[in-house]
Amino acid sequence: MASQENITRHTVSAYEEELAQLNSRILELGGLVEAQIDDAVRAIAKRDSDVAESVIRQDRRIDELEEEINDMSVLILARRQPMGSDLRVIVSAIKIAGDLERVGDYAKNIAKRTLVINQSPPISSIRSVPRITVLVQKMLSEVLAAYVALDPERARDVWEADQEVDELYNSLFRELLTYMMEDPRNITAATHLLFVAKNVERMGDLATNIAERIYFTAKGSQIEDERPKKDVTSITDAEGETVDGGGI
Repeated sequence: MASQENITRHTVSAYEEELAQLNSRILELGGLVEAQIDDAVRAIAKRDSDVAESVIRQDRRIDELEEEINDMSVLILARRQPMGSDLRVIVSAIKIAGDLERVGDYAKNIAKRTLVINQSPPISSIRSVPRITVLVQKMLSEVLAAYVALDPERARDVWEADQEVDELYNSLFRELLTYMMEDPRNITAATHLLFVAKNVERMGDLATNIAERIYFTAKGSQIEDERPKKDVTSITDAEGETVDGGGI
C-alpha cells in the first residue's frame, strides 16, 4: 500500500505538471498573437490583402486556444481547490488568456481595415503605424517573459512603457487629422488608419493589463501608482468603446 508521503508527492507532482501545461498554453497563445500582429502590420505596410485575409482566418485558432486555457483552468480549480498564491496564478491565467485573445481581435480588425484601405491610393502616414507597433510588440514580448519568470519588476517596466505608446498614438492622431484637412480625398483611408492606430494603442493597454495581473500574482497587491496614461484623444475603437482623454 502506498504511503501517505508517496500519495502527497504524487499529488504535488501532478499539480505542478498541470500548471506547467497551463503556462505552456499561455505562451503558445502569446506566440500566436505576436505572429498575428506581425502579419497584420506587414499586410498594411505592404498593402498585401492576401496576408490580411490570412490574419482574419487565423483568429479562430486564437479563440479556440483561449477556450482550451479556460477549460484547463476551471478543471484545475475544481480538482485542486488552490488557495493564496496558487489561486492567484490560476485566476490570472484565465484573465491573461482573455487579454491575449482581445489583442488577437485587434490584429484581426487591423487586417479587416487593411482590405478597405487597399482600395484607396497609398497615404504617407501609413508608415507611422509600424513605429508604434514595434513598441507594442516589445511590450507584449516582455510581458510574456515576465509571466514565465513571474517577475513583478519586469512587469512593472512594461506597465510604465505604455506611456510612450500613448505619446506616439497622439502624434499619429494629429498627423492624420492634418492629412485629412489638407485633402478631403484622404478622409476615407485616413479614417480607417485612425482606427488601426487606435487598435494598436489598445493592444498596448492590454499588455499593460497583463503586466498588472502578473504584478498582483507575484506580490499579492496592486501597483500603487496611477497608470501612466497619455492618450489625449477621443475616438471610438473597433470594439465600439469610446476612450475620452480631454481632447486635442
